Amino acid sequence: MLHNAALDKPAQPMLMIGRPELALIGVTVLWGGTFLIVHHAVQATGPFFFVGLRFGTAALLALPFALPVLRGLTAREMLAGLMIGLGIFIGYSLQTWGLQTISSSTSAFITAAYVPLVPILQWIVLRRRPRLASWIGVALAFGGLVLIAAPKEGFALGKGEALTLISTLAIALEIIFISLWAGKVNVARVTLVQLAATSLLAFACMTPAGEAVPPFNWTVVLSACGLGAMTALIQFVMNWAQRSVSPTRATLIYAGEPVWAGVIGRIAGERLPSTALVGGLLVVAAVIVSEIEFKRKKS
Repeated sequence: MLHNAALDKPAQPMLMIGRPELALIGVTVLWGGTFLIVHHAVQATGPFFFVGLRFGTAALLALPFALPVLRGLTAREMLAGLMIGLGIFIGYSLQTWGLQTISSSTSAFITAAYVPLVPILQWIVLRRRPRLASWIGVALAFGGLVLIAAPKEGFALGKGEALTLISTLAIALEIIFISLWAGKVNVARVTLVQLAATSLLAFACMTPAGEAVPPFNWTVVLSACGLGAMTALIQFVMNWAQRSVSPTRATLIYAGEPVWAGVIGRIAGERLPSTALVGGLLVVAAVIVSEIEFKRKKS
């Protein structure tokens, strides 16, 4: 009988990063770069048309992957896709709307505030009580948002900041919904449904919102189609990776998104006030702290 020496050693804490985690890290870099693209594109189009075109493109790109298994679509998968799509629609529409009036860096830092919300929404939806670290994260995120709004006269969120802040709730719900059905549905089918649902909802809201189809603009078309390809990839990877990566671990990885957006925005010439930068760092700290697990040392 062979003896395994490793069994004699006490277990050491290890940072386990597998292929799902690496895939989510790559997604985060792509995600961070989307803010600047959207910021420039929505100067020439309304938010609903842009979101509809972006996710419509993503749905068309996802169709070849889902088509071979589409006949097996179940009621559960349809419900999962529609619920996730609703969260994506509300979150991205409000975020895109906000990017018409605020910088990509500001939008990214405010959007990151959805991370501390995830454990709280898990409590409401999945009945998982938040830990102390989650509440600390919420407090830090609130302080960061105050500083991000501070460059204005007192604490007064402008329209863009307010819309983006509201979008964080929908984005947090999207993460919860993905985790709720992860491992129970076919990734390709659900991804197609959620992308198509997001696009259709966005186009349907154009008329009630008084938004017209804009004149043809290459910047809008190329931005929307390019982001559509990125979105399809991002949603496939999120649905695949979160089958084995917990919601809290996934959101910790997503904490790098505003940092990447800030770096890309600065390269493009955006300059945030020092108070806003400190606020952004507090939001990132909130993301990290909310994922810390305090354990009592065993005697």
